[in-house]
Amino acid sequence: MAAALLANTLYSIGFVLEKRALTSLPEVSIRQPARLLRLVLGSPLWIGGSLALAAGFGAQLVVYRTLPIAAAQGIFVSGLVLLVLLSARLLGEETTGRERYALGAILGALLMVVLSLNESADSVSQAAPYPLILLVCVPSLAAGVWLYGSAERRSRHRHRLPTTGVEYGVAVGLLYGVSSLAIKGVSTRLTSSGLGAAVVDVLRSPYPYLLLFTGAFGLVMSQAALQRCRASLIVPVCTTVTCLFTAVLGTLSFGETLPHDPLRLALRLAGTVLAVAVLLSMPKHDQQPAPQPPIGAKELTPP
Repeated sequence: MAAALLANTLYSIGFVLEKRALTSLPEVSIRQPARLLRLVLGSPLWIGGSLALAAGFGAQLVVYRTLPIAAAQGIFVSGLVLLVLLSARLLGEETTGRERYALGAILGALLMVVLSLNESADSVSQAAPYPLILLVCVPSLAAGVWLYGSAERRSRHRHRLPTTGVEYGVAVGLLYGVSSLAIKGVSTRLTSSGLGAAVVDVLRSPYPYLLLFTGAFGLVMSQAALQRCRASLIVPVCTTVTCLFTAVLGTLSFGETLPHDPLRLALRLAGTVLAVAVLLSMPKHDQQPAPQPPIGAKELTPP
């Protein structure tokens, strides 16, 4: 629990610092990844945010060794509250009433998932078949990259309303969902006796290579999306997709059984369905301010 709360804090601080750094940088694009990396690596504030995210990764690794996947995801999503508060305080971002209701519903949905847990009955899995992991992860990576590219193409249309970042959040969330499964896989491989044997065991698995792919593509995609969209919306969407992906597919892939108690099973399924429904109903575009009349223009009145 302590490691999960620490990971929440580090992730929230890291995203807010990166967003603040990106607002002062020239526009970045996934079409120019080398330029994007050069710009962000030249920002001390961005580097500080990245170090916070890296520390959160380490805390997440500890969590996956001690908690079932679904339990870990329920705790991780509680960090959305801190993220929204930091975004409002440090970035000046304000959420609309509809978005606040949506975030509240997401937190309620994931509270259902947490309430469905039973420490004495839930088990922590130690392995998953590699073919099954690849069957889950490879199509998800392809879907995330395709969805991001589709959102980029639509955003370049003239006269299009500014996007809130929901599509970007879903796309990056799929990549981070795969990354989360890979982190879980690495944690299960670190049980061999001796550091050398554990490293060899990890390198013989697909997990480090999934982490490299999601790390490289996720870095470029997330920074470009974070620069043009509000952190207080895109990060909660990304986090929710990641948590649902990991809780559902990770539980099945690693063989962590669903609750046998009907009430706990209903809570877990209802929470998952509610979170997905809220994501689908969230606004896709920001409202544009009403045009102001030019200074000095006289208001026309009917004769």
